[in-house]
Amino acid sequence: MTKAEIVNEIATKTGFDKNAVQTVVEAFMNTVKGSLSKNDNVYLRGFGSFIVKERAEKTARNISKNQTIVIPAHKIPAFKPCKTFVNAVKKIK
Repeated sequence: MTKAEIVNEIATKTGFDKNAVQTVVEAFMNTVKGSLSKNDNVYLRGFGSFIVKERAEKTARNISKNQTIVIPAHKIPAFKPCKTFVNAVKKIK
């Protein structure tokens, strides 16, 4: 599902204008990105959590040049769904 499809779905279900819904969706995504860039996690009860994870330093191989490189420790964004979310997806067949 794309962002445009999400906007259309929400606009259909709520009766709000698509432009207003798109503005809200964009604001939500920007707020989540801004919070994670400040190292603040975002918790949405009943849905899940957008969290910042720490990746440890590791060695890897550049196979095109056949040399070992070191990937420094860094932070990445991640999503952790809540238990009811996971169970709902597990029931899909």
